[in-house]
Amino acid sequence: MEPVYRGLGRCVCCFWLAVAFDIVGLLVLLIGVFVNVFFYDLLIYAGAIVIFLSLIWWVFWYSGNIEVPPAELEDDVGLLKKDKGALSGISGAVRRLSSRVSSGIRTSLRRNGAPSGTRADRTQRSAGGPTLVEQVAVAMATMTPQEDTPHSTVSSVASCDVEMPHTTTETSPT
Repeated sequence: MEPVYRGLGRCVCCFWLAVAFDIVGLLVLLIGVFVNVFFYDLLIYAGAIVIFLSLIWWVFWYSGNIEVPPAELEDDVGLLKKDKGALSGISGAVRRLSSRVSSGIRTSLRRNGAPSGTRADRTQRSAGGPTLVEQVAVAMATMTPQEDTPHSTVSSVASCDVEMPHTTTETSPT
């Protein structure tokens, strides 16, 4: 048997906290308005803020006392009625299809990290083919200018010949 709530409803604690915040906020605000102190503006703002914070407790109290009949909750929490006939068969099939598609997308994103851009990439990943990764080695060296005529330097790195033009950097005297 369900308990019967009278008067304030289920969330009595939230109700009394809201009332207490309202009373304290109003007292602080009125003290700031009518008492001659040098920090009256602080009291006015603090009272207004406390009254505003009481709204949180009022919302908790109100939303905690909303009653929804179990018949309306059945579909929302997954408790489907068995006597809906053909309509429940179609909606059940749609739910199963939707669940399969969303779980397939979720597992695909987890496995691959992110969706790929090309169709060949996707088929190669789904087929489990090897992914080719090319590495390029680049050699860099500090060069000092030896003469004013430009010439090119040939460097051999990982069995590749790379031709790099000679460049100079001009600096202004400081």
